This record gives sequence, structure tokens and C-alpha cells, in this order.
Amino acid sequence: MEPRIDLMANELSTKIAKRFYNVSLAIQQSPLPKAIHELVMLRASQINGCGFCVDFHTKEAAAAGETAVRLHLVAAWRESTVFTKAERAALELAEEGTRLADAHHGVSDETWAQVRKHYDEDQIVALVYLVAMVNAANRLGVIVRNPGGSYEPGMFTSMSS
Repeated sequence: MEPRIDLMANELSTKIAKRFYNVSLAIQQSPLPKAIHELVMLRASQINGCGFCVDFHTKEAAAAGETAVRLHLVAAWRESTVFTKAERAALELAEEGTRLADAHHGVSDETWAQVRKHYDEDQIVALVYLVAMVNAANRLGVIVRNPGGSYEPGMFTSMSS
């Protein structure tokens, strides 16, 4: 499978990608626990069917020390025992925030209450932006058919500035 277009080979796309990366960097530097970042991004990417993003977030999480068991169970987090209540709240928010078109209510009050119970305001802000950004990245990957399998951890760390 070949991508429809190489977004990193286009000058305008590279400018936009740097801004996108800088927003992501601000989220990474937030007080939201790092384990939550990759779990949330992996789950949204699975739902959206973005092969590149699933590859990216699986490998980044593994490189950061996430266990294979937890990575394999993200797709079935409700039916597993390896996630904390706080992680479950974040995964639920990620799912509801990703499936907006599938649900008449968007993010439920129950899910929001669970998120408020486990995270402070800055962490919630980071989590909301994280869900929005990963969904945007997923859409980019799916639209241009960017395949998974070639990502190497740390590949994009030089994009900032």
C-alpha cells in the first residue's frame, strides 16, 4: 500500500505539520500522566482505523515502557483488569470523543464526571486537546492512506521549532 501523497515532502504540509507537532508537544509537557497519552491515542487510532497511528502509538508506548499485555488489551479495555479507574475514564472519554457521529449525546455526563473525579483541570484540558489532536492526525493518515509498519520510535522529535 502506497500513500496517496507524502505530506512530509510538501513544503506547505511541512509548515503545517510543525505547528501540529508544537501543539502536541504542549500536550506532552502537560501534567497529564504520560501513560494516558499513548493509551488514549492508541484507542482513538484503533477506532478510526489509522494504521500509521496505531503503529506509531504502539511503538512509542512500548519504547516508554508500556507492557505488551496492556497494549494488546487497549482494544478491549472494558473487558480487562489491567487498567486503573483513571485510565478507564480517559479511555471512555477518548472513545466518546472519537465516536461523535455515532452518539447523539457526544461525551456523556457520566463519562465527564469520571474524568473530573480522576484528573485536575490542567490534566482535563490536556486530555480534551489530546483526543481532538489524535482524531485530526487519524483523519490525515486515513485520507492519504498512510500505512502502518514503518514507524520508528522518536522519528518526529526533530520537527519542533
